[in-house]
Amino acid sequence: MTNKILVVGPAWVGDMVMAQSLFKLLKQRHPQVLIDVLAPAWSLPLLERMPEISSGIAMPLGHGQLGLRERYRLGKQLRQQHYDEAIVLPNSFKSSLIPYWANIKKRTGWRGEMRWIVLNDLRHLDEKRYPLMIERFMALGLPAGAALPEKYPLPELYSSAETQDAVLAKYNVMRSSRPVVALCPGAEFGPAKRWPDDYYAAVASAKLAEGWDVWILGSAKDVPVAEKIMQMTEGRCVNFTGRTHLVEAVDLLSLASMVVSNDSGLMHIAAAVNKPMVAIYGPTSTTFTPPLHDQSKVLQLKLDCQPCFKRECPLKHNRCMRDLHPEQVLKTLSEFA
Repeated sequence: MTNKILVVGPAWVGDMVMAQSLFKLLKQRHPQVLIDVLAPAWSLPLLERMPEISSGIAMPLGHGQLGLRERYRLGKQLRQQHYDEAIVLPNSFKSSLIPYWANIKKRTGWRGEMRWIVLNDLRHLDEKRYPLMIERFMALGLPAGAALPEKYPLPELYSSAETQDAVLAKYNVMRSSRPVVALCPGAEFGPAKRWPDDYYAAVASAKLAEGWDVWILGSAKDVPVAEKIMQMTEGRCVNFTGRTHLVEAVDLLSLASMVVSNDSGLMHIAAAVNKPMVAIYGPTSTTFTPPLHDQSKVLQLKLDCQPCFKRECPLKHNRCMRDLHPEQVLKTLSEFA
């Protein structure tokens, strides 16, 4: 029986949220198993809100960095943990090096990039059998070829009244009897995934007129977009963009009544705290990384150029986003009422 597992986690926030399906499946199969996760510093705090995780280990390298010396040093340090198995979620060769150098007996991952050199439980990915990212993650936690559970364990990030009160106090925001709509106008992938800022402002203005509070959430990269929304709404929103830590976004989104988001890491966090949400998709596809709960409603057009999976619109018109109007989002939000 496997007693201790090291999971090499994905780099992106949304992918780390979806990896919780694997963690929950491992715990369902072996309740006593200890799961440690090797994760980038920016997504590591999410593990604090996943009760399945024993500990998080900070990856000392940034996304895309090879850093062979650092990887070898960390792998050697991890030998003393005596892991029974490693599950490598990223598909790169370099992501498999640390478990190899940690002398972990069983090292599982999908075939690719000559990983037969460093992984000894290689799986061939059948994309038709596993169209969703969470299915590909969970399949690595099962024996090769085993069937996935009929009901998938979905991500559920923990938030408490204590942590919620703490984050509200930190940013001097009072609990209110008014409903809150949280806007997540950013997307790390690129500008093609961002619904227009004036459209977000239109949704914000409409909800403010209805007596709602409006919060804007995002990373430091999203500050310029958030500032434009603030200007167009005469500063009547609460702008958390660039101010909060990732784990604080979990608490803030858990306090929201509804969420409007691009396809982004915050979208997956909102889904994992089970919030009614309108998820806006343009150049990406819901067939791989959809929001994972039944209170999410996806808005996406069916243009001939979709999905292109490009960071910037190759046709320079951004119609997949521009032709999705604020009225459509507001109508969909009203359906949650």
